[in-house]
Amino acid sequence: MSSSATGKNAIALAAVSLSALMFGLEISSVPVILPTLETLLHGDFNDMQWIMNAYTIACTTVLMAAGTLADRYGRKRVLLISLLLFGLTSLICGLAWDAQVLIVARFLQGMSAGTMLICQTAVLSHQFRPGPERSKAFAVWGIVFGVGLGFGPIIGGAIVALSNWQWVFLVHAPLSLLTMSLAVAGIVESRDTQAQRLDVLGILTLSLSVLGLTYYITQGPELGYASPVGIGIVVATLAAFVAFCVVERIAPHPMFDFSVFKSRDFSGALIGSVGMNFSFWPFMIYLPIYFQGALGYDAVATGLALLAYTLPTLVVPPLAERLALRYRPGLVIPSGLFAIGLGFVAMRYGSAVEQPSWLSMLPGALIAGIGLGLTNTPVTNTTTGAVSSDRAGMASGIDMSARLITLAINIALMGFLLLAGISSHLRQELPATVDAAQLQAMAQRIAAGHAAALPAGTSGKLSPAAIEAVGHAALVHGFGWVLWFGGVGVCVLAALSLLVFGPAKRSELATV
Repeated sequence: MSSSATGKNAIALAAVSLSALMFGLEISSVPVILPTLETLLHGDFNDMQWIMNAYTIACTTVLMAAGTLADRYGRKRVLLISLLLFGLTSLICGLAWDAQVLIVARFLQGMSAGTMLICQTAVLSHQFRPGPERSKAFAVWGIVFGVGLGFGPIIGGAIVALSNWQWVFLVHAPLSLLTMSLAVAGIVESRDTQAQRLDVLGILTLSLSVLGLTYYITQGPELGYASPVGIGIVVATLAAFVAFCVVERIAPHPMFDFSVFKSRDFSGALIGSVGMNFSFWPFMIYLPIYFQGALGYDAVATGLALLAYTLPTLVVPPLAERLALRYRPGLVIPSGLFAIGLGFVAMRYGSAVEQPSWLSMLPGALIAGIGLGLTNTPVTNTTTGAVSSDRAGMASGIDMSARLITLAINIALMGFLLLAGISSHLRQELPATVDAAQLQAMAQRIAAGHAAALPAGTSGKLSPAAIEAVGHAALVHGFGWVLWFGGVGVCVLAALSLLVFGPAKRSELATV
């Protein structure tokens, strides 16, 4: 390869890696500032959930469509458009004056981010030759992506401490311009002349079903789960999901080809995708609330404490690849999920000690992070390797969609359980004269990190210190529910993954 081509590839890799860094930062840096946003933007607990979920649901919505559009109209062109939109929507996020505006801006930002993400892998696959060259490029991309996810919490906390929350979003505007200039200089345009038509009905029905379920879980306490509106949302969600299944069965070019689930390796690995996002990543949204609301840490201390949770996900993957080659993914992936579950159980007990701190949470956080690191890379390699090369893109799309859908749903579920656990404790501690509406309002305030959230007249003869103690105990109690849910749930998925993978084949045993 000529030196000029090598130089262009280096610039292209820098552009793709920088866009991956921004994508990762927008997932992991925002949770640290949610308590700040709740106060300064006058939002509530539901608003904080939607600030995160708007991003993930939007990513899911465009993921499969973006791949088709990039194939048809050019990967470089679509990447440049997505970078421009990501910069603009990040600017809007930073200038948002209330929570509702930020939620809408986050949805738009998520759509551009999902498009940006799918173009990254397509550009790398075309720009770099198969073999060591492409492997090195994907390794660099993966490391930078991991840095964004792993160091996002401390970066977000540091930005708030040194400046203000707006710069957590505003910083992406100049970064997007820099990335665009690198992409123009280094990326070679490519397209697929055989690109299939866009599966519009599949995209719409899947997006509506995910949005409906998430909305029902998140807004259920206000709407009433058994109210006519609530039941109507459930019916519409089920109808959308059934329609999605029917559409994907009859569409000539479906975005989800259900026949891939006949592969035990693909199905077992996909359960791994679901397991990682069942507990580890959605809890990332709520862990900062525990550190700030229950332990009293500031944003910087919270970011530092979260490093124990996120850094193993960056360090462990190379070991996971070697273990998968030695012992097969069918053992490594379930083992990683079991480790995540064990970490959650350890964090549950660490949060319930007499004087909890980041040290009492440290063993569980490290174990969960190591489990995620053991699972992530083998899952990606197995889902794409379990199908023929011409279906690898579709398999990768299903894998990423499963991750984002599970993340969105479990952000909502964990929020529901946190509120339910807090309400359960308050119901035992407060007078019976406190009605359900007051209890729900108190639970939402406490879940957002405000331990002294019991309004006058509802707490009997409790002193201010006692009121704060009740709120603090309720928050810890609610987090106990969330941690049990995450730990037990991911262990069940680990057992299911192990069962689906099945025993090793004789050829695999011979190589061990």
